[in-house]
Amino acid sequence: MARGDVRIQVKLVSTAGTGTTYMTTKNKRNTAERLELRKFDKRTRKIEVFRESR
Repeated sequence: MARGDVRIQVKLVSTAGTGTTYMTTKNKRNTAERLELRKFDKRTRKIEVFRESR
């Protein structure tokens, strides 16, 4: 990773407990807190909340 890189890769994990994950990037300067997105969970076949894991 270069010295000036601001965007980092994060893993989003389903809060439904299915183990489904997504990979995305975020700008760590603009979004310091953990990311939460509503995405489709393939196992439950519903839109669930996915949270950033560390």
